[in-house]
Amino acid sequence: MTKQFNPSWTLFALAISAFAIGSTEFISVGLMPLLVSNFHINLAQAGLTVSIYAIGIMIGAPVMTLLTGRLNRHRLMMLIMILFIIGNLLAASAPTFGVLLAGRVVAALAHGIFMTVASVIAADVVAPAKRASAIAIMFTGLTVATVTGVPLGTMIGQLGGWRWSFIFISMIGVIGLLADYWLIPRNLPLPSKATVRGIIRVLTNPQLLFALLVTALGYGGTFVVYTYLSPLLEQQMHWSASAVVLILVVYGLMVALGNTLGGRWANARPLIALFKMFSGLLITLLILSVTGYSHWLGLLTVLLMGIFAFMNVPGLQLYIVQLAEQNTPHDITMASALNISAFNVGIALGSGIGGQVTTNLGLGWTPIFGAIMVAVSLVLLLGLIWLARPAKSTDRHCVQN
Repeated sequence: MTKQFNPSWTLFALAISAFAIGSTEFISVGLMPLLVSNFHINLAQAGLTVSIYAIGIMIGAPVMTLLTGRLNRHRLMMLIMILFIIGNLLAASAPTFGVLLAGRVVAALAHGIFMTVASVIAADVVAPAKRASAIAIMFTGLTVATVTGVPLGTMIGQLGGWRWSFIFISMIGVIGLLADYWLIPRNLPLPSKATVRGIIRVLTNPQLLFALLVTALGYGGTFVVYTYLSPLLEQQMHWSASAVVLILVVYGLMVALGNTLGGRWANARPLIALFKMFSGLLITLLILSVTGYSHWLGLLTVLLMGIFAFMNVPGLQLYIVQLAEQNTPHDITMASALNISAFNVGIALGSGIGGQVTTNLGLGWTPIFGAIMVAVSLVLLLGLIWLARPAKSTDRHCVQN
C-alpha cells in the first residue's frame, strides 16, 4: 500500500488509545476487595468483572468487525473511543453489580474492535521485518497501563472509592479520543470486506485454528493467577493493601519489559520464539505453586511471571496475520479479530477457572491450573511447528521463518 503518513505518529496514537483501553481491562483486578465489600458478593462473583469483560471482547471483536468493516478507519476509531467512554461512565455510576457488569460489556465491545483494527494498521504501516515490533509498540499502551494506569486506578479506588477509578479511566479515554482525532490519518485504506464466510474460512483452516487455540490457552493460563493477584498477595503472601499498589507498578514494569523483548524476538521466527516464551511461563507458574506461600520468594516469582505474561502477545498477533496472509488472504482483518477474541476466551476461561479454584481449593492452587493451560498450548505449538515444516523447503519466507 502507499504510505502517505508517518508510521511513528500512527503507532503513537494507537498506543495512547491502547493505554486507555488497557487501563480499564484489568482495573478491577486491583479493585476486587472493594467490589466484594461494596456489593456484598464473593471473590468468584467479583471475578466476573474480568471474565464478563473478556466475553464481551470475545463476541464483540468479530461481530463489530462485520458491522464496521467498510467504515473509514479514522471515523471508526473515533466511534470506538466514544463507546469506550460511555461504557466506563456507566460502570462508574452503577447502582447495582449487574449494571456495573453491563458497563463492562459496553466498554468491551469498543475494546475488541479497537485491538482488531489497530493490530492490522500497526502491521501495515511498517516494513515487513518490523511488524512484530510495530504491534509491540501498539501493545505498549496496554503494558504501560499495567505499569501506571491499573495501579493508579487502584490507588484512586482505595482513596476515594471504586467509582472514581472508572471516572479516571473515562478521562483517559477522552485523551485517547483526542489523540485519535489528531494523529490517525483520515485516508487509511480499507481492508477487504469482512464476511461470515471469512469466519468459516479462518476456523476451518487447521493452522489458523491451532494458532487461535494456542492464543486462548497459552495467554489465558496467566489469568488463572493474575485475576486474583491482589488477594493472593494480601491473603497468602501477607502484603499490605498499600504495598500491593506498589507491587502492581513493579509487576507492570516487568510486563512492559517482557512485551518489548517478545516483540523483538518474534520478528524473525515467531513460532520458535513463542515455544520458548510459553516454556518459560510454564516453568514460572510451577515455581509459583511452590513459592506462593512465601512473603519474598512468592513476590519474586510473581514478578517473573509478569515478564512472561504478555511476552507472547506481539508474536501471537503477528503469527495469525502471517498465517492469514498465506492461507486466507481475503480474511486478514477477520483473522486478527478472531485472535483478539481468542485472547479474551483465554482471559474468560482463565479467570473463570481461577474463580472456581479459589472457591473450592484455595488461592494456592491457581498456578497449577494455569500451568495446565499453558502446557496444552505447548502441545498445540508443537503441532503448528509440524504443520509448518512441509512449507519450509519451498518457501524460505514462510510463516515459521
